[in-house]
Amino acid sequence: MSAAPPVAPYRAADTLLPVTPALGVVLAVFLLVAAGVAALAHLAPDRGHGYARSVLTAGARAAVQLAAVSWVIGWVVGAVPTLLTFLVLMYAVATRTAGRRVTHNRTWWWAGLPIAAGVVPVVLALLLTGLVPLEGITLIPVTGILIGGALTASTLAGRRALDELRTRHGEVEAGLALGFPERDARMEIARAAASGALIPVLDQTRTVGLVTLPGAFVGMLLGGASPVQAGAVQLFVLVALLLVEVVAVAVALELIARGRLHRDAGEDGEESGLRRAAGRPPEASRRLSGD
Repeated sequence: MSAAPPVAPYRAADTLLPVTPALGVVLAVFLLVAAGVAALAHLAPDRGHGYARSVLTAGARAAVQLAAVSWVIGWVVGAVPTLLTFLVLMYAVATRTAGRRVTHNRTWWWAGLPIAAGVVPVVLALLLTGLVPLEGITLIPVTGILIGGALTASTLAGRRALDELRTRHGEVEAGLALGFPERDARMEIARAAASGALIPVLDQTRTVGLVTLPGAFVGMLLGGASPVQAGAVQLFVLVALLLVEVVAVAVALELIARGRLHRDAGEDGEESGLRRAAGRPPEASRRLSGD
């Protein structure tokens, strides 16, 4: 009889990344160095405060939130009602985060539409085909990855589009003067800028395995899966993210072109004459200007 092929020595996750005080010290040092570099380089948004404090608070929040999720998730996965409640909570937080990154007025809640339009059909398709069971231990991480991708795409698309409309408001007015509908005039200016939100996910997909080993792949390996299993899961995640983010960007762009998602005068330094270019409906602009 021929000898059986050797079995790869896949190791348990706790032996590869032990949760010890040393891990906490290393993470704290990394966070402090990141904040220090941000401070020394004066990294900051336009006319805003530096990112050094944001780096520290983001790291601290991540630690607290992951600790809470690690404790809650064991209870959540036990029943479908609690599972669905947790997924809705994830979606609500993503909606507010994306909306507040794009605008500070009451239209921020429209940011939930691009996220839902991208995530809900994909998750339903996965459930109906049986690729993902209706079990929390599987559905929560998959849905979380997709919501996170849609959140990033919606935020980038919204900010880029509104910034472009603010900068090139004269071209929007020129389009209106030529007889373009307001939606079309804004769309022509905002489309290219919003489409740039797809660059991160496209680059990640093109370079996977050559430049980067994304989180799902590494997580599967750390959990003891074979490289083939890890590669299959990572491919599934990347393709699903492509679909989710393309839909999210397209819907966000449409909302901005139609003036549903916009900025008020004074946000990010806009002047009152940029209201229409930043996506405000003309009726609202006239009311604000007193015409």
